[in-house]
Amino acid sequence: MPPESFDEILAWLDRDRELAASLYVELRHALVKIFAWNHCADPEGMTDETFDRVAKQVHDLRFTFEGDPKLFFYGVAKNLIREHQRKAKLYVSIDDIDLPNNPPEEDEKESADLRWECLEACLRELPTGKRELILAYYAKEKQAKIDHRAELARQLGVSLETLRVRAYRIRATLEACIERCLRSASSVK
Repeated sequence: MPPESFDEILAWLDRDRELAASLYVELRHALVKIFAWNHCADPEGMTDETFDRVAKQVHDLRFTFEGDPKLFFYGVAKNLIREHQRKAKLYVSIDDIDLPNNPPEEDEKESADLRWECLEACLRELPTGKRELILAYYAKEKQAKIDHRAELARQLGVSLETLRVRAYRIRATLEACIERCLRSASSVK
């Protein structure tokens, strides 16, 4: 904070320089406590930031702000606390996280291979018509998928809604079968 801004802050707090200095010290202690109560990592630094932000506006504030100047400082501090809390939500510490011993690629590959085997086994358990329907339903991607499903519904003589419901029921059966397969595979290990 430039010395002239500091002098203006003191002049804004009170005309008597001795009393203004005393108010400044009290205000500084109060702000440090407020930041500490709000679990801010650096209460002293945030108090400095509050004074710096007020210092940038103090020349105009002395003539436009009505009321106790301390209230303006508290308002700036309140905004800083909100900023601090918003930033704190963006950052998550990974210090306390235990990482698995196995490299994740190996575990994921094993898991994916097992899920694929279970899917194939469960597809074989489905009646032929249901197996063909679900494979056709998920055969394409993007716009081709939309067009293909419309054609599939037309071939079956049903609405798209009915086709979706049929696919959902078959998928639910498959998912339950896959979960059973995975549970039995994990109990074997």
